[in-house]
Amino acid sequence: MRVAGQVARLGDRATIADHITVDGKAVPLASAGPRARVLLYHKPVGELVTRYDPEGRPTVFSRLPPGRWIAVGRLDFNTSGLLLLTDSGELANRLMHPRYAVEREYLARVRGALDPQTLEKLRAGIDLEDGPAAFERIEAWGDKKDGRNRWYRVTLREGRKREVRRLFEAVGAPVSRLVRVRYGPASLPRDLAPGSWREMENPVILQKL
Repeated sequence: MRVAGQVARLGDRATIADHITVDGKAVPLASAGPRARVLLYHKPVGELVTRYDPEGRPTVFSRLPPGRWIAVGRLDFNTSGLLLLTDSGELANRLMHPRYAVEREYLARVRGALDPQTLEKLRAGIDLEDGPAAFERIEAWGDKKDGRNRWYRVTLREGRKREVRRLFEAVGAPVSRLVRVRYGPASLPRDLAPGSWREMENPVILQKL
């Protein structure tokens, strides 16, 4: 038996979106219960991804509609952009699990332009305190400049704490602004204002990752 192309092991779980085969033949699964709901939230700088902060700082959950929402990963206090929230623990786990290596895309403003050797180093990998890390892709973002700062578009398939910032810091280019613009196939809508949310019309595309 294979689940999502991988040989199934005792204890593995599958969702209705997984492709399951036995002896090479597909096994159809019946849908059970309502489909998962997913919110696209435009997190502004200055909000925490937590339900309660003892210091009384604002949290993303205070802006959401009623429901038991689960954040798919986190964005730190000083990072803005796309945050996915769902009412399905199973879907949240799938989107965050390293096995599925869901791609995340960010725009990062760093101090100064990076030379080709530095860019290649960030692609090849750098040893951080919790293990090696690398950008799957990194490229200058258009011609946008902000004084001595430069913008870069980067993608990676991990969700380690402050990983994007730590990679840039490792090459002497601290990040002054960081925006997540995509998580898997879900992109931040251009017309979604900071602090606003929108329900995803077709969340099944996330279940098919």
